[in-house]
Amino acid sequence: MIELPESVVLASQITETLRGKRIESVVANQSPHAFAWYSGDPAMYDPKLRGKAISGADIYSGTVRISAGDMSLLIGTPIRYHGEGNALPKRHQLLLKFDDGTSVSCTVQMWGVLFCYKQGDEGTGIPVGHITKPAPSPFEDAFDFPYFESLTTGLDLRALSAKGFLATEQRIQGLGNGVLQDILWTARIHPKRKMASLSDVEFGSMYKAVKSVLSEMAARGGRDTERDLFWQVGGYKTILSKNTLGAPCPACGTIIKKEAYLGGSIYYCEGCQKLE
Repeated sequence: MIELPESVVLASQITETLRGKRIESVVANQSPHAFAWYSGDPAMYDPKLRGKAISGADIYSGTVRISAGDMSLLIGTPIRYHGEGNALPKRHQLLLKFDDGTSVSCTVQMWGVLFCYKQGDEGTGIPVGHITKPAPSPFEDAFDFPYFESLTTGLDLRALSAKGFLATEQRIQGLGNGVLQDILWTARIHPKRKMASLSDVEFGSMYKAVKSVLSEMAARGGRDTERDLFWQVGGYKTILSKNTLGAPCPACGTIIKKEAYLGGSIYYCEGCQKLE
């Protein structure tokens, strides 16, 4: 999957680079993947999209939505641009070839959506079980503190951890386990801390970190653990990630640790992020 900062970067690059290009052919599901999800029969993507011109891209439900004629592609995987004559990957879950000899490919990492449907038909074109109604994005004014507080309504905060609150159930669309790490470090909250144990000040710090860290990640072209449309790593230097595991925390010097938690890895600094 891709997360919100990279989706923002990809949507901008796609609009700038692919606008006006006409789709010559489409290959979907060439390399079957257990966690690649399509809408309908992937074999029908080619007749649905062939001859359509790309008009731009935006963000929908935290993922990249590409407009092509009267069709939409909703992509939740890395997207890579290939110039004319460049070698194409041997394995991919979606490949769009354009009439000028350029292409883009999508290769699922862990899991990802690759939906194709009529423009405006998010309610019926997206398979059941996937988000069809977007919520306010952290980049929007509507994502204010009262809205953030409302996300806790009906939750058992005594049992729910900080990671569970922010990065599961897509409460904040596009915020996943990757961007979570620096958000919680910035707020000085351990990923395993129970939400009920947070003070009002800490909860406010969590909200501010969601807004500020995601904005900085997007502004810097995505994270240095991820790649953009041109397969360049992002300019945001992650504080807690595979790149910094075992290094000293830039704030207190404590060695950064990693462990498995809630179906994925967490990175944290025991000095800055107290569990108690």
